[in-house]
Amino acid sequence: MPVFQLGRALQFPPADLADASGLLAIGGDLSIPRLLLAYREGIFPWYSKGDPILWWSPDPRVVLYPDGLHVSKSLGKRLRRGVFSVTMDTAFEEVLTQCAAVRTEKGGETWLMPEMARAYQKLHAAGYAHSVETWDREGRLCGGLYGVSLGRIFFGESMFSRVSDASKVALVVLVRQLDLWGFDLIDCQVQTAHLLSMGAQHMGRRRFMSILKESLRHPTLKGPWTLDPCLALESGVS
Repeated sequence: MPVFQLGRALQFPPADLADASGLLAIGGDLSIPRLLLAYREGIFPWYSKGDPILWWSPDPRVVLYPDGLHVSKSLGKRLRRGVFSVTMDTAFEEVLTQCAAVRTEKGGETWLMPEMARAYQKLHAAGYAHSVETWDREGRLCGGLYGVSLGRIFFGESMFSRVSDASKVALVVLVRQLDLWGFDLIDCQVQTAHLLSMGAQHMGRRRFMSILKESLRHPTLKGPWTLDPCLALESGVS
């Protein structure tokens, strides 16, 4: 399959024309209209420093149904102990910074370059991108995640943890909140052992696109988001 070169026109080739790795196109920009169009068509940006903007639609991709979440016994105990407090959309920029920092501190690369961070900050200001923050008992940010929401799908982008289980707690609380709101699916994009252990599964592109199309018929719940107080009590999160 060829890799398409994007121009100024606000359009993408069909996602099913991506190559075997999932790479579909290069170029374009990170404007809000283009990013929203990409997510609506099952496409997301992901590239490293020095590369052009790369657009992906993997087949299969990894997803998590809200009612398919698996919480281990040890994580369940930690939730019930109220070790952490959890918030939504209160420290979006800091979550982005930490998602990048944790990787670079370990000697790895991050795709969250300044231009990517600015693009998602703009999506957050527009009400489409959201963060979940996990705080320790001293009020320090110790874990979290962020992603984009359209219709009844949440597109997870990145997560970080400074304390054991902190990112898992953020994910559990997010999934339970999305379930209360009637969301259909969490798009995890690519596979990690961390996500598979919590109930994520592979889904072919055709099935994913069918669910995405139906989910987008529903209005988008724009931010800022607030965690349901009853959910916090039920989850054991203070």
